[in-house]
Amino acid sequence: MMIEKIVQDGIKLAHVTDSKVIITDTQSALDVIMSVKYDADTNRIIFDKNVISEDFFILSTGIAGEILQKFINYDVKAAIYGDYSKYTSKPLKDFIYESNKGKDVFFVSSRNEAVQKLINI
Repeated sequence: MMIEKIVQDGIKLAHVTDSKVIITDTQSALDVIMSVKYDADTNRIIFDKNVISEDFFILSTGIAGEILQKFINYDVKAAIYGDYSKYTSKPLKDFIYESNKGKDVFFVSSRNEAVQKLINI
């Protein structure tokens, strides 16, 4: 896992990348949260959606809800960027829409949009 530290407008962000899936369940999500808090000293994390298991995007698995609950419990603000056009599930589209209306987790199309979301919350 690579953690790129970003500081913009005096706000610290962490961009988490990897060549493989690193978030598969609540424990792996918690491991990433703690690594970022320790290594980058921030609670604002940007993820490429490719580091998150595809099971996350199948709402019936319950993984998305469990992981997002960890983010909220540990006061993490996250922006997950990528192409969501391949997903046709109405519940997932509704989930993304509702998340984007909040102040904790955002699903956006680009890294730049992710940075802007986390800077402006």
